[in-house]
Amino acid sequence: MKRVLEAQLDKYFNPQTTAEIKVIEGTHAASHAAKLARVKTISAYPITPQTSIVELLSEMCASGDLEAQFIKVESEHSAMACLIGAEATGARSFTATSSQGLLLMHEVLHWAAAARLPIVMVNVNRALAPPWNIWTDQTDSLAQRDTGWIQFYAESNQEVLDTILMAYRLGEQVMLPVMINMDAFFLSHTAEPVAIPKQNLVDEFLPAYRPEFTLDVNDPRAFGGLTKPDRYMEFRYNIQKAMETAARLIPTVAEEYDYLIGRHHGTQVEEYRTEDAEYLLVTSGTITGTTRIVVDQFRDQGVPLGLLKIRTFRPFPDQAIRNAVAHVKKIGVIDRNISFGSGGIFFNEIKAAIYNAKVHPLLNGYVAGLGGRDVTPSVITDIAEHLIKSKQGKDLIWIGVKK
Repeated sequence: MKRVLEAQLDKYFNPQTTAEIKVIEGTHAASHAAKLARVKTISAYPITPQTSIVELLSEMCASGDLEAQFIKVESEHSAMACLIGAEATGARSFTATSSQGLLLMHEVLHWAAAARLPIVMVNVNRALAPPWNIWTDQTDSLAQRDTGWIQFYAESNQEVLDTILMAYRLGEQVMLPVMINMDAFFLSHTAEPVAIPKQNLVDEFLPAYRPEFTLDVNDPRAFGGLTKPDRYMEFRYNIQKAMETAARLIPTVAEEYDYLIGRHHGTQVEEYRTEDAEYLLVTSGTITGTTRIVVDQFRDQGVPLGLLKIRTFRPFPDQAIRNAVAHVKKIGVIDRNISFGSGGIFFNEIKAAIYNAKVHPLLNGYVAGLGGRDVTPSVITDIAEHLIKSKQGKDLIWIGVKK
């Protein structure tokens, strides 16, 4: 453990760009990111395991460390509705939720995106009820895939903090809201060393939010009014074009962050030992770190196994995936989610992405770790061995189900 912590400190600590190193949970990494972003409005309703995010932010507001309006509301639906109003006036806004709370927001998530409001929200991925479960599962956020929100999936607490800051920079350029997702408990309640960047550098990276159009009593405008069929499609077309612009801007934002802060978290995807890989495992979230260990073990045995980590689900990295899999023979997608009647959600998106590619490797979809069940190195080893031995692809393979 000591060696792991020392390695993280060596990787993240840069005295020129770092104000301090804090050993904190993922929820508090999110709180510090919101503070660094100088958000002006925070509205939230408590739900496990998200609550620690807004608890710390409320303390920061109460103490004066953060000059922001903290608004207590009666539900998650109200929290998002509140931020829609705040963001429309030009106030940089933030909230956080999980699971059933995110589902309750669903109606107004569509409104926030269609109104082109770059709200940033952290969702702590938690399994959906019933039965009640407070552990990790990505189905809550992936059920919001068509709302128009940009979606990131973080692997570490450091990535949570850095991605929130990059989310504001990206969202305010394309005028779309952004959701950062982290695994419940594996990140939210696990403490790791996190490098807190210097405020002046964050201010340089993320200037004050000044949208072109705002709610202003001195300059009245109409927002979200009735639109007839001859104009409605153009609004949706523009949201799609904004998503496409976001895909092009994500590498630029990552490079700018790296230049000022000294950390680079890849773009839409991250590749690990893929250059000569014949077999590829595809992951997102915290399963990724465990998979790296397994990849190294297979490499030590001479097996050409690689790893592709998906950072963004919307916009989906179609071309990056096609480039990464162009030379591999077999792909195994590990999903911590399920679309009932179909299969793993990342799997189906990847299958669609490579349909028009020149090569068509064997493709297996593995569903594992639902409801927070551990996905250990031995589980991933079994998946990798199954993939290597597979003679034909299969859309849905359940891992660890007790029949």
